[in-house]
Amino acid sequence: MKPYFFILFFCQFLLVNSQESQQPEFLEYTNSKWVDSVMEQLTPNERIAQLIMVAAYSNRGLKHKEEILKLIKEQKIGGLIFFQGTAKKQVQLMNDYQLVSKVPLLGAIDAEWGLGMRLDNTISFPFQMALGAIKDDTLLYKMGEEVARQIKRTGLHMNFAPVVDVNNNPNNPVINYRSFGEDKEKVAEKGIAYMKGMQDERILTTAKHFPGHGDTDTDSHKALPQINHPFTRLDTLEMYPFKELIDAGVGGVMVAHLNIPALDSSGVPSTLSKKIISGILKEKLGFKGLIVTDAMNMKGVTTGNEPGVVDKKAIIAGNDLLEFTEDVPKAIAEVRKAINMGIISQKDIDEKCRKVLAVKQWVGLNNYEPLKTANIDKELNNSYAKYLQQKLVEKSLTVLKNDNEIIPLRRLDTLKIASISIGADKKTTFQESLGWYTKIDDFQLKNNATASQISAVKEKLKGYNVVIAGLHDHSKYPRNSIRYSAQVLKFIAEIAQNEHSIFSVFKNPYTLNKIENIEDAPVLIEAYQDSELSEQKAAQLIFGGFKADGKLPVSVGDKFKAGDGIETSEKIRFSYTAPEDAGMNADFLQKGIDSLMEQAIANKAIPGGVVLVAKDEKVVFQKAYGLHKYSDTVKTKASDIFDLASVTKISSALPALMKLQDEGKFSLEDGIDDYLPYFRNSNKADIPFRQIFAHQARFKPWIPYWQNTLRKNGSYKWNTFKKDSSARFPVKVSDDMWLHRNYKKKIYKAIKKSPLEDKAEYKYSGLAFYLLPQIVENLSEEDYRTYLNENFYSKLGATTLGYQPTESFDLSRIVPTESDFEFRHKPIHGSVHDEGAIMMGGVSANAGLFSDANDLAKLMQMYLNMGEYGGDRYIEASTLKEWTTTQFPENNNRRALGFDKPNLKYKGPNNNTAKDASKASFGHTGFTGTMVWMDPAQDLLFVFLSNRVLPTRDNRRLYTLNTRTQIQETLYNSISAYE
Repeated sequence: MKPYFFILFFCQFLLVNSQESQQPEFLEYTNSKWVDSVMEQLTPNERIAQLIMVAAYSNRGLKHKEEILKLIKEQKIGGLIFFQGTAKKQVQLMNDYQLVSKVPLLGAIDAEWGLGMRLDNTISFPFQMALGAIKDDTLLYKMGEEVARQIKRTGLHMNFAPVVDVNNNPNNPVINYRSFGEDKEKVAEKGIAYMKGMQDERILTTAKHFPGHGDTDTDSHKALPQINHPFTRLDTLEMYPFKELIDAGVGGVMVAHLNIPALDSSGVPSTLSKKIISGILKEKLGFKGLIVTDAMNMKGVTTGNEPGVVDKKAIIAGNDLLEFTEDVPKAIAEVRKAINMGIISQKDIDEKCRKVLAVKQWVGLNNYEPLKTANIDKELNNSYAKYLQQKLVEKSLTVLKNDNEIIPLRRLDTLKIASISIGADKKTTFQESLGWYTKIDDFQLKNNATASQISAVKEKLKGYNVVIAGLHDHSKYPRNSIRYSAQVLKFIAEIAQNEHSIFSVFKNPYTLNKIENIEDAPVLIEAYQDSELSEQKAAQLIFGGFKADGKLPVSVGDKFKAGDGIETSEKIRFSYTAPEDAGMNADFLQKGIDSLMEQAIANKAIPGGVVLVAKDEKVVFQKAYGLHKYSDTVKTKASDIFDLASVTKISSALPALMKLQDEGKFSLEDGIDDYLPYFRNSNKADIPFRQIFAHQARFKPWIPYWQNTLRKNGSYKWNTFKKDSSARFPVKVSDDMWLHRNYKKKIYKAIKKSPLEDKAEYKYSGLAFYLLPQIVENLSEEDYRTYLNENFYSKLGATTLGYQPTESFDLSRIVPTESDFEFRHKPIHGSVHDEGAIMMGGVSANAGLFSDANDLAKLMQMYLNMGEYGGDRYIEASTLKEWTTTQFPENNNRRALGFDKPNLKYKGPNNNTAKDASKASFGHTGFTGTMVWMDPAQDLLFVFLSNRVLPTRDNRRLYTLNTRTQIQETLYNSISAYE
């Protein structure tokens, strides 16, 4: 070793080893004025009572409350540990209990994974086994902060967490998923991060269950487990995390109920062992903080010990705080008896009492004030906590196999995908979430499925080239158990041999060792638990909504080792996440959009609608409002399909022509006559598409083609419509209106002969868009719809985006539009609203497309990504840049090529876009009340779908209220509010 390397190493060694352990912060108050003043007021027995914490529930009746009040008034107990109930009731009770207590009560709770562990309608963060898979401990620190804030909001001050047991026994029935894993160092690191997050928010924590409950196969709630390892092993492994947390300043340590002969050969539970508590924890490890017993009602300590007597033994052993004392008067009496007998001194009791009081001052109980219950549920279920919950689940997912980088799935147009949820009897959240990305056929198989049921599913799966299997449990806790029948397990093993199978296991990782051949699956994702979030996030991971980097925290037999985990290559599609994940203020976003949509519905500007917002390729808001029609009760759903109207213009022929331009087959400098010879001798000849798409080609705005089919008496001309279809009348306009097969030529003729405007200035026109499908077909030599599907919609996974939606979707999913009293003489539902487009058979580039918000957003995100999405390039970035740039600003024309742009100068509240929309932004609106807008400056996407033309197109309130633009402004405000 070179000298300077040695000096550097030696200096680092001295630095590390010279650092002293951090003492718990509360210890500075043990001799404070407040603690002294309280001690002077307490009788000797009341000082003993301060060491007692009894169980309280907020889901029990008046009798229970009276029992607790009696203990507080008569016995002067020091604290309460709350169990099941509700947050609001818990606050009410704690306020009442504090009111009658001589000394403010210390309130505790078991909230290992948040308040959801005990309280209804509160947030549960992932179990610690899942947290053990997360690489970034900063997230655990943040979780600690939020858990602490929530505990304080419910009137409590102490969390019996974190669990820092090293789970090195897969059959452990009581710790298991509650442990960070089997690696002692990682357990310590994560325990410290979680602990510091809580204590930095002034919630006292307790590292548990000392000296280590990880290597047991007995539940100490039911019996006394025995650990037979030698002292050296216990000292270097089981106790390692406790040492590290003590050095890091943990406030409390909870002692387990264990029989550990190597530490105390007497056979007494560790909770009652002076050798373990006083000898090892206090003297050898130097812990000066609060020592807490595990619950004193557990069989591991109560067997052979009377209530009260067992509490005395725990105090004598060195514990400072008794959790869940069952007989308080007797416990006080027994401790008093021990003092009188000289077994323990009053001085020792006083020191313990001062510790408890010091904790109370540290958490702020010296200045106690009652808490309000107003808005508590909303405050606890706050947007930041939900975001953090999502992020923790996302970062925990662990990819154990990914042969040939199958995930994220690519080329969706080449895949026929089936999903099967095993252990489920109805469509799962996992399957619904997979459906966000593409068309998937869903199957379910119960955990005890019969041979015939399994055989039927196997037969159906033969037609698919990708099978995504979810292994579900749906139990509250992810225990190390398998409930699948032998037949189902055999079926799982068979699927795992399929080279195109993807498995997501929503179960305890140890169960992988109980499933034959699961390790052979080409893709294997460990999700740790079965929750809505884990199912949603696993689906997103499969399709590339985010990258995976989780690491397995435990070994699984010979199949996988702790630390295994493959990092997937890249994010290629939407993730569906919280606004905070994209730098937006969720509360601002939600309130703002809700308010504006409610205003629009209340003013009958629209009967309903859907709003989708994405930022940084993350869908952060997707919500449906109102009804399909004012007169019915069908609620709008986010998955409903809307008539896109003129948004069709930028969603159909436009991407096709951009692609054809990339291939050298189309030029913006050419005119219609270059691609449709019929127009060579017209006034439209030689007008370049650059001017046409910028809407300054002098074209008339529109032509009411349908009016040309009428006689003077209002009936239709004989050669236009018939009531029934035939070879001559094959074009369906409605059930009893069939258009002549050649009428398309009349539309072309009307466009050709239409006069031009006098001046070349901006005037919106849809005329040329009737011609574009034919141009695309001529250039591509493919059917127009086929070309769009093959090159765009199918590849994007945009399965609802297309023409003539009733061919593929039930009418109930399609939102109706106008009640047409002039042309079709009936309500329009399932066919395009635009008269010209329906006369083109419903397939035009000016209107005719339908979509739900999610699928439309995929195409728009591809634009926003400058031509890329899902790992595929659709259009060259330079082409998209050109087409989305204002073409003739010198002519006071804001338009790009086909795309709309912000006004050149902001026009106040009635501007066509939000004031904060950048000049680089682009999009389009539609006559039915639709709008899409993209802003590259913020990587921001906005989709608004509505049917404002119901019941009539004369309803212009959506424009008057300027709802769409105001919602768009809300998006920018939410970004500013977050910053």
